[in-house]
Amino acid sequence: MTKEKGANIHRRDFLKSGAALASVTLASGVTLMAMGQGVAAGANPNVRWGLLIDANKCPSDCSACISACSNEHGWEDNGLPTDPQWIRKITLKDKNTGHENTLPLMCQHCEKPPCVDVCPTGASFKRADGIVLVDRHICIGCRYCMMACPFKARSFVHEKVKGQKTSSPRGKGTVEGCNMCVHKLDKGEGTTACVTACSATGNNAMIFGDLNDPSSDISLALTNYPSVELRDDLRLNLGVRYLNI
Repeated sequence: MTKEKGANIHRRDFLKSGAALASVTLASGVTLMAMGQGVAAGANPNVRWGLLIDANKCPSDCSACISACSNEHGWEDNGLPTDPQWIRKITLKDKNTGHENTLPLMCQHCEKPPCVDVCPTGASFKRADGIVLVDRHICIGCRYCMMACPFKARSFVHEKVKGQKTSSPRGKGTVEGCNMCVHKLDKGEGTTACVTACSATGNNAMIFGDLNDPSSDISLALTNYPSVELRDDLRLNLGVRYLNI
């Protein structure tokens, strides 16, 4: 079963199953332009960024990736139902064998993102390099994207934002989720905060890279090992894949 915020879901079901207006409140000196067309313009159409996660290397008691994401982007999960969760740990249990493993779950950066399809303003959009983002200038907080996401990977900002990060602006009344540390990629760093933190623990459960580059570490791993795409029945061609689940 999957354990997250009180919910219990069997592994097989997890893999196969399937408006109010709000104002944007920002901290002084923080602009949302970084998440709008400026970021989209910097995307390389020859690249598709992706993430491969090995569940066998992800200890159930490790939350380094979550802490790193929280620190990098300025969100906090205090255990409340309304807290943001750009990335969260879930536990999957095979109901036939009883085998359990844990894995991090975040926006899957679909090639065909349902959140983009249902967004009435175009605030949800996909960059040319496959990263799915929210333009908070035009997000009206309708939360249609949250309902459309098969992975519950987006959060609504209910409270006034504190501790703003200028590299990752947020706003009350908008929707947000994993952005693959787009600010780091656009500076040429070539990795994400969660992957760096996972590597520092020695677990090395995450590989990040260009799915379009056959010589990249992630492409070589996907070639050599069988991976799983969550909800493959939806044929969304996800940018995040998993091993050993």
